Amino acid sequence: MSTPSTSASAAAASAAAVPVPESPSRRGSLGPVGLVLAGGVSVQFGAALAVTLIPRAGALGVVTLRLVVAALVMLLVCRPRMRGHSRADWGTVIAFGVTMAAMNGLFYQSVARIPLGPAVTLEVLGPLALSVLASRRAVNALWAALALGGVFLLSGGGFGGLEPAGVAFALAAGAMWAGYIMFSARTGRRFPQADGLALAMGVAALSFLPLGVAESGTRLLDPVTVALGAGVAILSSVLPYTLELLALRRLPASTFAILMSLEPAIAATAGFLVLSQSLSAVQAVAIALVIAASMGAVRTQVGRGRAKPPVPDVP
Repeated sequence: MSTPSTSASAAAASAAAVPVPESPSRRGSLGPVGLVLAGGVSVQFGAALAVTLIPRAGALGVVTLRLVVAALVMLLVCRPRMRGHSRADWGTVIAFGVTMAAMNGLFYQSVARIPLGPAVTLEVLGPLALSVLASRRAVNALWAALALGGVFLLSGGGFGGLEPAGVAFALAAGAMWAGYIMFSARTGRRFPQADGLALAMGVAALSFLPLGVAESGTRLLDPVTVALGAGVAILSSVLPYTLELLALRRLPASTFAILMSLEPAIAATAGFLVLSQSLSAVQAVAIALVIAASMGAVRTQVGRGRAKPPVPDVP
């Protein structure tokens, strides 16, 4: 998430609004930075592996395998408490899970049609738009302009080089990612530790299972397909979530959010190395503009959070 995005990746946009003490030394933060970058590499190479699996299981089948395996691992590790939650708590976690399922499904429909780098770049526009709108500062007009410039370059003036359906799916996945961030923040306030996330992952897996079975049927039971799907789940959800969770204990939230802004570049690299998806010079510049806009929006949010610490933004 992103591809979509790992479970912890969406924390980047919301974390920037909450002031976190800066690391006392650069040297001490090298470890956490490495963890975040490793998590980003894991996410995007997991997405590249998923693209190679789509011909075997279909896009919906791949999402189903990823969500089911990730949910099983999360539920076994976290063992969330099922009792003692209010109706509002369950409503929040169900909405979180359904949004997670939609985000993943739309993203994989996108990468089945367009290259991984442009797909992640378009998806990032969702959290970027949320960050710009939440900040409500004039400087965000600059970041919005940079992002729009990047999208214009990426589209070639009309997305003639990219399949329109793939572009639409990526943009829709970005909108779901923005919703994911909001529900993630609400779930984190209502459930201890990662209990809400584990439950939401279970909801996502259950809600997507009928779609995966309808599209892929018995192909989901093929041992090779199951093994590859488990690999996608480990690379795209379980491993990066663990790495990022460890990193966030020692890394300022602002640094974490900026590092997560690099995901389009990591995705483009994974697409080139694994899928032989090359980018033109114009597309590379477009991705760079969107990354710059994302980083700028994060820094603006961080500055606002430090100026008004009693009133953190939500998300």
